[in-house]
Order: sequence, then structure tokens, then C-alpha cells
Amino acid sequence: MYDKADLRSTLAGKAASAAPVDQLYDAEYGLFYRDPPVEDDANGKTWYVRGQNFIIAYSEALPGATFERLGQADEYMALLPDADTPANASAGGQEAQSDGYALFIMPPGDGRLTLEKGGRIVRIFSAQSPDLVAKCPNAEAYAAQHANIPAFQPWPQPPGGYKIRHYSLDVPAEPGRFGRIWRCTTIMVNIPNKQKGPRDLTKVSPHHHDDFEQCSLALEGIWQHHMRWPWAVDMNKWHDDEHTEVQSPSVTVIPAQVIHTSTWHSPDESQLVDIFAPPRVDFSLKPGWVLNDSEYPMPPQ
Repeated sequence: MYDKADLRSTLAGKAASAAPVDQLYDAEYGLFYRDPPVEDDANGKTWYVRGQNFIIAYSEALPGATFERLGQADEYMALLPDADTPANASAGGQEAQSDGYALFIMPPGDGRLTLEKGGRIVRIFSAQSPDLVAKCPNAEAYAAQHANIPAFQPWPQPPGGYKIRHYSLDVPAEPGRFGRIWRCTTIMVNIPNKQKGPRDLTKVSPHHHDDFEQCSLALEGIWQHHMRWPWAVDMNKWHDDEHTEVQSPSVTVIPAQVIHTSTWHSPDESQLVDIFAPPRVDFSLKPGWVLNDSEYPMPPQ
């Protein structure tokens, strides 16, 4: 249910899927502002959390920090949410540089990201890397595949082959385009512009996703995630509504089939990044919404 001014109200519906599974799941949280980091070393501090199909590695990097992946199974993303965060990416004999406020897509195989001055970096992986899964404090929540989420299937390989891709986040808003969306074979990110002041509570957006989770990464501000679980046949499985307040930085993983909306409450700037794995078909079908759609084909429909 979207306000008529919300561009998501124009999304095409899809054929109804199977009836809701009589087994719904709890929301998952990574409260990086509160919980101790999983890693605290020469690279800085790094927190991990996972959903069914993705892993978030949020780092507050020290100058010279180097994040290396050897034999990486598939593509991943690296988000530099702040300006003046110079970074060097290398993989497959290729190098790319960024001054910050940017998104890298890194290819499978061996690769490295170095932050000359340190700063914030968010690496976003699929859950196909067991070594990273093991670092997630909530790994046990996904010890068994969630019944209402299909098995992970990556999208088709890019026709130009795997390589480092680099995108500036400095993309002006356009009428009719929702957020700033990029995708690769494994991940989709939507990076809206920062919000100023609290949300208008007369124009919220309760909705649900039949068969995928939503990862909401709070980078700035105070957020409240409102969630309502549908009723199951067995009343013992009913779940109270949740209205969970989180600060930044944090991750909230919203389960499939759960009605949700988020409100922001800071008097200053707030920012929330939404992450999906694999990419969303409905967003991808909207002309102009995915900024790099020409580089990544959609799966056969």
C-alpha cells in the first residue's frame, strides 16, 4: 500500500505465488553502534550480519586498510558512502580509483580494496562464501533455508565479462525515477538521497515481499522499522507487531511476507540503503530505474 505520490505505486504486480508458508521468521538485526565488532585489527573495526542470500560487512577502516578476497566465488559490491574516502580497487590485472562517495562492483576471483585515508566502507556479498557466513553472529538463524525464500540463483553474467565497475553516487534526481539503483549478478542496492527532518507520518508505505527479504542499512539518523506478521492457521505461531527503533549504523533484515514500513525521526539528515539478493525483477522492469541495466542482462522471464 503506497501513497499515490510514491513511485513504487507504479510497480507492476506479479502473479500470486503459492499460499503463504505456515512458517514465518523473525527480523534480524546488526546493531553496529551498540555491539562489539567481529574484527578489530590493523584494518579497523568490522561488523558482520547476514540474511538468507546476503552478507553485510560494515567497516570503520583505519588509514591504509586493505580488504582482500582470494578465490571469491562471485561478484560483490563495495559502497563508499562518504566523500573524501580515497580507495584503490584491483582485480584480474585491472585497477580503479575512487575519491569516495561511490560504489564498486568487484569481480569473482582475487581482488583487493585499499583505503588510503581510511573511512567507512560497506561490502555486500552473496551468502555463497562460507568463510564470511561463519563471521556473522546471526548465522544460526539461517542454518536451514527459510521456507518462504527460493534457493539463491544469480542473474546472467554480463556480456562484457566480469571486471571492476565503478560508479559515482553523485547522480541527480530525475522525475519518475525511484532512488539510485545499481545491480550486478548477485546484489541490487537502492541508495536514496538523504532525508532532511522527520518523515511525514501521513504518507508512509506499508508493503510486503512474497519471497525475498529486504535488508535496510541505516547509515545516518534514527529509524523505526514497523513490521506486521500475517496470521497463520496455528495461533501459536502468531507474532506481535514490532516497532523497533534503531540508530546508525545498523542493519535490519525484514523477513519475506512481513508487512513493513520505516520512518525516520532525526531532526537533521537521515539515510537508509536498501539491499536485495538476487536483484529485484520489478525494479529492473522499470525503464530508467536501474542505472547500470545496460551492463547486466535480466534472467529469461
